[in-house]
Amino acid sequence: MNQQKAGCIVNVSSVTVHKFWRGGAAYAATEFAVRGLSEGLREEVRPYNIFTTVVSPGAVAANPLNSITERDVAEAMRERTAEIAQAADSFARAVAFAISQPEDVGVNEILFRPTRQQL
Repeated sequence: MNQQKAGCIVNVSSVTVHKFWRGGAAYAATEFAVRGLSEGLREEVRPYNIFTTVVSPGAVAANPLNSITERDVAEAMRERTAEIAQAADSFARAVAFAISQPEDVGVNEILFRPTRQQL
């Protein structure tokens, strides 16, 4: 990307960066780290006409809930997201929007969530 002087780096964070829930502090911290990495990287690659985008989705049906090791927490998350989650293609459309912008437009951040989601 540096050599071609163009490109887009998409990092995936979470709605948790914008809205917290009790018991989610460690998760929120990791998602803040993604956002910080993306912002720092944006400054480093800007001279090469590369932009970064942070996509922060709410509940998406494809969330990797299997990585949660505490069974009760994993089950609670499955129940919560099953009722409100949006289809995974909503995430794909958000990324497609960010990377399809003209060369002089950088979409730095996209926050989206299901209309039924309170968090």
